[in-house]
Amino acid sequence: MNTNIIAIVAVSFMSVGIIWAVGNLTHTTIESRVKTANGILLIAQDNRFNGTNPTIYANTNLPKKLIILNKDFVRHDFIVDGLGINTSYLSADQSFITAIATKKAGVYEYYCSLHPETMRGKIVVKS
Repeated sequence: MNTNIIAIVAVSFMSVGIIWAVGNLTHTTIESRVKTANGILLIAQDNRFNGTNPTIYANTNLPKKLIILNKDFVRHDFIVDGLGINTSYLSADQSFITAIATKKAGVYEYYCSLHPETMRGKIVVKS
């Protein structure tokens, strides 16, 4: 009887391990998808984008993929008025995929409307 219980527990652990391993092999993260697509990933966390609100560089007539990911416990959004980008509110672990695409060179400001004093940066579009 004890031998059967030990065997059942061992098989259960092995099954869970196999399912976990297969799931990790087939599941891709947003970070890995961005790297393969040559895009930009902005992570909203601790009331900042990527910790420093980095300046983003793009070129006219060449769309650049942009992913906004909220890794915070509060809602955030991402707005660029001059480029017409507005994610609406993103809850924890939600993401939004868009592109920086314009024919007009210039400097555009991005921000979170809920935390504009700490979540603000620039997008520089060159021709």
